[in-house]
Amino acid sequence: MKKGICIGCLPRDASLAEKLRLAKRAGYDGVEINTLASAAEREEYAALAREIGIELPSVMASGHWQYPLSSDNEETRQAGLANIRASVDTAAAVGAATVLVVPGVVNDTQPYASAYEIALRSVRELAPYAAARRIRLGVENVWNRFLLSSREMGQFLAEVNSPAVGLYFDCGNIMAYGYPQLWLRELRQWLLKVHVKDFDTNTRQFRHLLQGNVPWKEVHAALVEADYHDYLTVELPPYPAYGDQMVFDSARQLDRIIAGE
Repeated sequence: MKKGICIGCLPRDASLAEKLRLAKRAGYDGVEINTLASAAEREEYAALAREIGIELPSVMASGHWQYPLSSDNEETRQAGLANIRASVDTAAAVGAATVLVVPGVVNDTQPYASAYEIALRSVRELAPYAAARRIRLGVENVWNRFLLSSREMGQFLAEVNSPAVGLYFDCGNIMAYGYPQLWLRELRQWLLKVHVKDFDTNTRQFRHLLQGNVPWKEVHAALVEADYHDYLTVELPPYPAYGDQMVFDSARQLDRIIAGE
């Protein structure tokens, strides 16, 4: 398995080149980036990654919460579709394979059935655009009050019915309402990428790796069973002081998780 880190985890006051060099020095294979609006930005990221010798394996789409793909307001939905297309274009330009997608957001003004139907239609619309550019869309389990069981997530992916759409699994997010090892086993056929962070089930707060209740040995076993060799990507905030230390610490903790010992 490969070691990744989200670009938002890297020190905020560092330049892009400094961030990528830090990740490389800490032992990461790749950095997950956010959606980039312009061709110039995309070329800058791609060129720096080539120079430094680090991959940009995935793109985290940026407009999910503001422009949900499940919105019953068509203008909002179209803005969400445009954001995912821009994310796919970013991925294609920088050599990434996967775009992280939040498929919908449930709120108190829209029936769940409506959110499901519209989210499904949106992801189906996006799948050919991604496929044509050889990019895959990874539907992530997040705190969006949507797709709350592995059965429902599997049903959604089956109904999308596209090889360009799979699962971007988050080990920490799932701890609020499920068990990561079970989701990984039940949805292994759709698994594209994995986010890692820890979670304290008593305080219901995210924690840095190996400091919460995620059963990492069981997660490792499930990933091995799934024959998963792709990225485990850290998604955690820097420490309040010496933000670069979190980057190094998480890399070593990832080594332990990947070893499964």
